[in-house]
Amino acid sequence: MSSENGGPRTDGEGGAEGAPPEQLALIRESVRKARTPRAKPRTWRGAALAERLPVARVLVDKGVLHLDRYFDYAVPAELDEAAQPGVRVRVRFGAGRHRVREGRREGGGLIDGFLIERRAESDYSGPLAALAQVVSPEPVLSDELLGLARAVADRYAGSLADVLQLAVPPRSARAEQRTSPAPLPPPEAPGPGSWTRYEQGDAFLRTLADGGAPRAVWHALPGPRWNEELARAVAATLASGRGALVVVPDGRAAARVDAALTTLLGKGHHALLTADAGPEKRYAQWLAVRRGSVRAVVGTRAAMFAPVRNLGLVAIWDDGDDSHSEQHAPQPHARDVLLLRATLDKCAFLLGGFSCTVEAAQLVETGWARPLIAGREQIRRSAPLVRTVGDQDLARDEAARAARLPTLAWQTAREGLRHGPVLVQVPRRGYAPRMACDRCRAPARCVHCSGPLQGQDAGVLRCGWCGRAEGNWHCPECGGFRLRAQVVGARRTAEELGRAFPAVPVRTSGREHVLDTVPSAPALVVSTPGAEPVAEGGYAAALLLDGWAMLVRPDLRAGEDALRRWIAAGALVRPQSEGGTVVVVAEPTLRPVQALVRWDPVGHALRELSERAELGFPPVSRMAAVSGTPEALAEFLAAAQLPSDAEVLGPVPVPPAPPAGPRRPGAAPPGEHWERALVRVPPGSGSALASALKTAQAARMARGSGEAARVRVRIDPPDIG
Repeated sequence: MSSENGGPRTDGEGGAEGAPPEQLALIRESVRKARTPRAKPRTWRGAALAERLPVARVLVDKGVLHLDRYFDYAVPAELDEAAQPGVRVRVRFGAGRHRVREGRREGGGLIDGFLIERRAESDYSGPLAALAQVVSPEPVLSDELLGLARAVADRYAGSLADVLQLAVPPRSARAEQRTSPAPLPPPEAPGPGSWTRYEQGDAFLRTLADGGAPRAVWHALPGPRWNEELARAVAATLASGRGALVVVPDGRAAARVDAALTTLLGKGHHALLTADAGPEKRYAQWLAVRRGSVRAVVGTRAAMFAPVRNLGLVAIWDDGDDSHSEQHAPQPHARDVLLLRATLDKCAFLLGGFSCTVEAAQLVETGWARPLIAGREQIRRSAPLVRTVGDQDLARDEAARAARLPTLAWQTAREGLRHGPVLVQVPRRGYAPRMACDRCRAPARCVHCSGPLQGQDAGVLRCGWCGRAEGNWHCPECGGFRLRAQVVGARRTAEELGRAFPAVPVRTSGREHVLDTVPSAPALVVSTPGAEPVAEGGYAAALLLDGWAMLVRPDLRAGEDALRRWIAAGALVRPQSEGGTVVVVAEPTLRPVQALVRWDPVGHALRELSERAELGFPPVSRMAAVSGTPEALAEFLAAAQLPSDAEVLGPVPVPPAPPAGPRRPGAAPPGEHWERALVRVPPGSGSALASALKTAQAARMARGSGEAARVRVRIDPPDIG
């Protein structure tokens, strides 16, 4: 090194002028090391491989179906210790066979992945590329989580990489550097508390505390105690030395269960996994669960994959809520993921809610789960009084025609405001009217597949599912031949309510601003379904307005969903013995309204289940929705080797997406015209259907077809109307 470069000057004998012997030795050692050839970072050319298990099997984060498999990479000796199964790695992907130097494949772009296992040999006969980097030595992918992710990917015809993106949160280096606290000892088994109100409630808790794995569908009584009862189930599971996982629809429900668990057990026994916590805090909580520091988890949809150790209980609250359905590929439902976990881990399962979905009724009917219900007398003591306002009442009511507020609803609200707040539920935006009987308001449905009839141009009725025209429709309920389109005016109704009670404060809760709680003082609380705040001491009354807006939705679940939202609102009202009253504006003779009056969601779900069994619709059958451009859809269905018992309904045109605003899953891009076909198979053929659709989609992608992205597949879509 010359003096011009700032290095030390040397004399004729090669020593540094005036330098001590120790410095001379250091300089010579540095020069010697600099002359030693080193491997290039992230290519490891010329580097020695690990002596033991030199092959790493990696899942690359590509998320495309034709690459849904593992790839082998060489493990450099310097990465041997850190490259353990379950860690995040970076690899070079896309290098061709011709780019080989010194026996090592090179080239390709850097991509993230997970190291699945270490092997002594590779199934690939050619040269391997080397691992580029071990991103973190933290093992985040366990064998149990990998098995669950693979099961979910197979069920929903998706890729394993897409499922792991949902299951493993993004990395935070600062969170990984922090140590997780030591696990607390198991708590004492809790008392039954309010579980004694249910016929088998006490026995259910005792079985959990004794290490059993009961499977139950829980129909919760109205009132504010559901979170405390859920917390006691978690505490009983922890008392047995096992872990528990609870999935709820939103952050408000998660906060209530979190508060109940903290009150019952104290801090440190559970983790709260919600998006509101922020990426770093949420990842730190997730790591605490993964490391075994915390044995219980409460969270929203993403928590369904939480890596709880020694899982003893999985529970889901209100499985009919739309928030439980993931919007990212492959769009799994939290209920189905927890059912898979209960089967794979052989743990207890609890599905709870104020209402009852058809899927929950099927679990009981097939004997897979047992009902966890209260007696009829206990239900009557806990539920409010339900009164109805039908078409005939509205026709005779001058106030309803002038102000769109029935007299009965106005009187109930006025009386309730003397004792506390009154809840007013109005349908949310987007509940579009469809055709219904002019006489009895029963939804008009296709005689071939029971799909919703829609009014087309020139007055032609056409099925929204199978696309068949209907020229001779008549109502199967009352025999009427005239149809009508239901008009929805939720916003105007809310404004009229405010003018009807000018001296009373009006509070709103909806998409823009959701209230968590309201005080017990008299007030009108106008809310959209699902955003109802909890009132201190319960609401004195509730008005469920514009019920037709929910009942006539063009969806197989319209009646079930309307009943679920009504019961959820009614559960916030005081019992009938304390003056609690619910008024629903809908035809009293309809099945969901009658179920609300009797407070019998189980009977309604069983009736729906029997009718769907006759029609061959989910959940009795398995179904897939395939949408895309007409040419791509026709080619896809022709190429897919569907099971022999598969039936294709349609295709029918997909309604065009609005130019602004979010698009629904499977909707056509703005400006494009898409079609959708429904493919259904009987029980037992669901796996074959998913495999056939996944294989067909992977083949299109492997061919590099530009139309591959124009076909979208969704297994068991929640809305098929």
